[in-house]
Amino acid sequence: MKQRLLLGGYTRHGGAGIYAGTFDDTQDQLAAPKPFISDLGSPTYLAVSDDNILYAVDAEGDQGGVASYDLNTNPPRLINRVLAPGSSPAHVSIDENRQLVYTSNYHEGRVNVYKINRDHSLTATDEVIHTGNGPRPEQDSAHVHFAAVTPDFQRLAVVDLGNDTLSTYAVSEDGKLSDSVVFHTEPGFGPRHIAFNHNQPIAYLLGELSSKVSVLSYDAGTGSFKLITTLPTIPADYTDHNGAAAIRLSSDQHFLYVSNRGFNSLTVFAVSPDGRNLTQLQQISTAGDFPRDFNFDLTERYILAVNQNTSNGTLYSRDPKTGTLTEQQRDIPTPEAVNVLFLADK
Repeated sequence: MKQRLLLGGYTRHGGAGIYAGTFDDTQDQLAAPKPFISDLGSPTYLAVSDDNILYAVDAEGDQGGVASYDLNTNPPRLINRVLAPGSSPAHVSIDENRQLVYTSNYHEGRVNVYKINRDHSLTATDEVIHTGNGPRPEQDSAHVHFAAVTPDFQRLAVVDLGNDTLSTYAVSEDGKLSDSVVFHTEPGFGPRHIAFNHNQPIAYLLGELSSKVSVLSYDAGTGSFKLITTLPTIPADYTDHNGAAAIRLSSDQHFLYVSNRGFNSLTVFAVSPDGRNLTQLQQISTAGDFPRDFNFDLTERYILAVNQNTSNGTLYSRDPKTGTLTEQQRDIPTPEAVNVLFLADK
């Protein structure tokens, strides 16, 4: 099966922004991705809707925001850009049920909500600014790093690295946030991203600053979380700097994957049937420096990890029964890439 690959990345050191490629899972190899959309400022995170519309982080001068592109045309057609004074977001996600887009602004400590109009353009509808800080130097203020709808589609989960919180907001149909319920991590945990178990009321919260993953129970009725257990993502004897980055859960909910920047690896965990326990299975090198993101291909028989500082990607084959990874191909050119998306070929 042929699949489309999109890579989002920086444009600081020669990177073109968004790269595209084709992956044929019958060939076990990935050709070098090529520049695809080069008129955005550091589109470091991407999301594609069911209508094949791309929503990408965008920056221009002293403004940041999100841009929408129609991928049904060749070349992709810019629909609109919604920019505001300040830095660009760190994360973008789509709420298909309400036709909303959410962006998380790390530097501004802010989550923004946009309505998807009939022409797929975006209109800003709400924003929430977080406050507070944590004990680590990186936690001088609030730093919203992730926002996405919960599996019950009722709420928005917002992860804040700066103030050690995971907040859930009620979301109205017109894109307004209200009634937050706040879970506090251990001080200095530095939460970055979260993955939800779709078979059990469980979530896995990744701590960038602590290099740990916490297993949480989730109460859909109240939107609240409770801590079950916390595990490290790196060896106990590793003392150099590390920042955990991305977290992904296989669709069968049996295996959890985490990337580590510094230890430069992917850590693989087995997930218990009830979702409450993790067992580390493997730690494998990403064959490069600073792997900020990785993702499954559509068959989930492969994983691609991209190393930001060395601009190279590593492709792994994945055993769906054991969850373990085997390096398949290394040194794939991925200029300044920090986000990976596989899409059906259209």
